[in-house]
Formats: sequence, C-alpha cells, structure tokens
Amino acid sequence: MSPRHLISIDDLDRAGIERILDRAESFAEVSGREIKKVPALRGRTVVNLFYEASTRTSSSFELAAKRLSADVVSVRSAGSSVDKGESLKDTIQTLSAYDPAAIVIRSQYAGAAQLVAGWTPAAVINAGDGKHEHPTQALLDVFTLRRRLGQLDGTRIWIVGDVLHSRVARSNILGFKRMGAEVTVAGPPTLIPRHIEALGCQAKATLDELHKADVVYVLRMQHERMREAFVPSLREYAARYQISTARLTPGQLLMHPGPVNRGVELSSDAIDSSQALLGEQVKAGVAVRMAVLYELLAASPVLAAVA
Repeated sequence: MSPRHLISIDDLDRAGIERILDRAESFAEVSGREIKKVPALRGRTVVNLFYEASTRTSSSFELAAKRLSADVVSVRSAGSSVDKGESLKDTIQTLSAYDPAAIVIRSQYAGAAQLVAGWTPAAVINAGDGKHEHPTQALLDVFTLRRRLGQLDGTRIWIVGDVLHSRVARSNILGFKRMGAEVTVAGPPTLIPRHIEALGCQAKATLDELHKADVVYVLRMQHERMREAFVPSLREYAARYQISTARLTPGQLLMHPGPVNRGVELSSDAIDSSQALLGEQVKAGVAVRMAVLYELLAASPVLAAVA
C-alpha cells in the first residue's frame, strides 16, 4: 500500500480533520500525566529534516515523536552534508537507509515535501515548504479554537498582515473554511496575493471592519522572504496594521503562529492580554503533531496517499 502523507491541509476532509483533533484531545490528556509517554510508535523511527530555522515546529515534532515512544533523528541543514552541497534527493536516500517510518521536512522551497514523498517509502509530513503550506499549524490552530469555541461554523476569522509570504495563511484559510468559518484576509495591497479570493476568502486593504471579527489571526512580517520594499517602513506598517488592545474589541480572540515581531505586527499589550491564545497554540502543537504521527503510522487511513 502506498504510504500516507500530509503535504497539504487539502489532504484532509472535514471528518479527517475532526478525527485528528479528537485524537489530539486524548493525547493532550496524556501530556498532563506524570509519565507522558505512550508506546504507540515503539520501534519506529521518525526523521526530522529542517532546512530552515525553527523553534516551535521542530521541538514539538521531536517531543511528539518521543512521547509516542518513537526513535527520533533530527537533522538541521547547518553542519550537515547539506552544507557540503548534498542535494535534497541524495539526503533523502541517505536517510531512507535508516528505514524511517516518517520524514518530517521543512524547506524554503515550495513543493519540497511533495518531491520527498516520491523519493522515500516513508510517510512524509510537510512542516512548511516555502510560501506554500504548513498544514500542522492549521490543525493546531483549529484545535485551539475548537477548544475555546466548540465549533468553528459561522465564526468570522480575520487573517491580518503579510499574507503574500505566509504558508500559514494558505493552510489556515483552507483549514478554517473546511471547518465552516468565514475568512477575511487584510493587509497592505502589496502583501495580499492576487486572486487570493479563489481560496474562498474575502480580501480587505484596511482594518476598518476588524470589529466584525470573532478571531483576529495576525501574521509575522517575513523579512527573510522579502526581496524588495513591500511597505514604506515598519513604522508606517505598525501605524496602520499593528494589532494592539486598542484595536481589539471585547470578546475577540487573538492568535499568531510565532515567532512574533513584538512592536511590529503585535503590540506588547496585545501579546500579554487575556484575549491572546498564543500560549495555547504552542501547547496544542505537541498533542496535534502526536495525533498526526499516530494517524499516519498507527491508525486506519484518514490521510491521502500521494501518487
């Protein structure tokens, strides 16, 4: 049987997402125990291959695999054979010799995870590929909101900021929509992709109607992906689009995938406010990634096979 992969949030229908979230709830309970391990993946190997810097995603995938009792091999491009010019394909073939059950990959190139799925018999999980997608971030965000709101049907979610360079934005639009939410993206016109509405969302150039949102999801300004000036200055961007407690209305929930450029897209008072779910998002990451690994490697199919 072909291995199952998680390349895109589109690999999951609503029932598949809900099954992963339900599984994550059970693993969240495990995380509260004194002994936090379960033997589900004992004897299996999970490889984490990260070509980009990461704190939250890499550490939570590593912790998730270890809590499932898997053996974990973590490879960073810095200091590895990649620094010596080894190609992605050769790296995958080398790592496949260890007979991994799953390869978790983050790459600066869109489509890298899809390529890897064709080069290895292991299950492949996309931990972020360029400006394309970050499906497990979308899953943990849906998990966080479902815990707070119950269901997302009819929830109005505004995604604010650097949508153009954000893989999180694409995955979250698809994930939120699949769960019944109404999604609006907002930011400078230079940072809103053309035809983004084709994903089923609305696009706004101002925050004039932000008060209509139930959830404000703020994106990081991704300076490392910018090759030209997309905004006149960070000061002007902050003046027009920074989310502060003054911009939030009572009852609105605030989210951010991290890391935060404090004082740019979010003010310090907003980050530290009771409306912010940033800490809950980070905590959800381990349980959700445990659920993804479990569903790929130990459960009956819910994720699509990639041809």
